[in-house]
Amino acid sequence: MKALIIDDERLARKELISLLAVHEHITIVGEAANADEAEALIAEKQPDLVFLDINMPGRSGFELLEALDQSPQVIFVTAYDEHALKAFSVNALDYLLKPIDPQRLAGAVAKLQEFHAQDGPQRELLRETDQIFLKDGEKCWFVTLKDVRSFESEGNYVRVRFNDQKPLVLRSLNKLEEKLDPLVFFRANRKHIINLRWVESIEPWFSGGLMVKLKHHGKDGQPETIEVSRRQAARFKELLSL
Repeated sequence: MKALIIDDERLARKELISLLAVHEHITIVGEAANADEAEALIAEKQPDLVFLDINMPGRSGFELLEALDQSPQVIFVTAYDEHALKAFSVNALDYLLKPIDPQRLAGAVAKLQEFHAQDGPQRELLRETDQIFLKDGEKCWFVTLKDVRSFESEGNYVRVRFNDQKPLVLRSLNKLEEKLDPLVFFRANRKHIINLRWVESIEPWFSGGLMVKLKHHGKDGQPETIEVSRRQAARFKELLSL
């Protein structure tokens, strides 16, 4: 399992590397001293896990996670305990206080192994012709996936857009992405997955991103638009190129 250590204190990084040496299934593939370095390393190394400090110069650990389109598993490592509640609200696997107790670290690693064991083998990807069942309040739908234009994360829920409907269902966008065909359903940014079959036009956008218009117009006659983040733009062009 590939892991990154993100902490502005060099000695803290070295200590954690030393403590992790006994956990042979975890391989440290890089270190970062701040959020900017970490963001670049995460994009390059694609780690399964990050050990993340919260209070760092510049952006905090929480702000780093908000900037990522897809986040690896996170174990927070910090000198302060007041952030624990927020840490678990962003689905952190564990929250370790400095100085790190080796037994607490072992417990966090065991939790990680348990998480992956429960996850089990990946199920077969859903196809465009498959139907999904959706329920929002009293309303229910059977929807063919090819008719779904986009999925949008709203907290612990996902907004599903098809026809003129947009039910809100209790789902994780990350878990949903794992079930969808990546050649059809594309993670445009941290909050959106779009159906590439519904893309009508593409325009350059700010900071190297793209603005995508979908083949559906709202009641006001305006086309639906979704931004493709700078990080995802290159892969997006790749998928839609000859």
